[in-house]
Amino acid sequence: MANSELIQQLSYETARREHRKKAANWILAHPESVGEVLQLCFSKKKELSYKAAWALEFVFLEEPSVLYPHLDYFFQNLALAKLDQVVRPLAHICEELCIAYYKKAEPGVSKILSEAHKKTMTECSFDWLITDQKVACQVRAMTCLFYLGTESEWIHPELKQILEDNIHKGSAGYKSRAKKTLEQIRKFQYG
Repeated sequence: MANSELIQQLSYETARREHRKKAANWILAHPESVGEVLQLCFSKKKELSYKAAWALEFVFLEEPSVLYPHLDYFFQNLALAKLDQVVRPLAHICEELCIAYYKKAEPGVSKILSEAHKKTMTECSFDWLITDQKVACQVRAMTCLFYLGTESEWIHPELKQILEDNIHKGSAGYKSRAKKTLEQIRKFQYG
């Protein structure tokens, strides 16, 4: 289990940005702790799991490569995350991975994002769209599925159907991203 110093870093009282950032900076200074942070993200200790996920999101945004050696574990456990406070930052990591892989074609990501990772990301993203998730998670799932669908032709028709079925009952944020995603699909299909 995680060392006591890591637990102390994640034991902040409020979710203020500076607290999450401080924990992330500690993890960046101790990259050997990333595996332990991931274990905490998927642990049954509710409060610690979401604080670990919040810190991991900041770590990934600052230095994505520290997560790369742990992507197998990340994707093997991704579907186990159910708590909204955990799913949202993990969905953000998935979205950033898709953007790096498909839009930016970053060589580091191209070497480490496997077909199995993409399959898991596809399954989880569809789950996030069709289950009762917060809009932040759902819009990130839309982005992931758009990019994943540029490689797997069955994804766009499924995504399009879900968005068309649900756009009328979504929040303003959902509607906005759904419209954007549907337009991206249309442009991709028809050049």
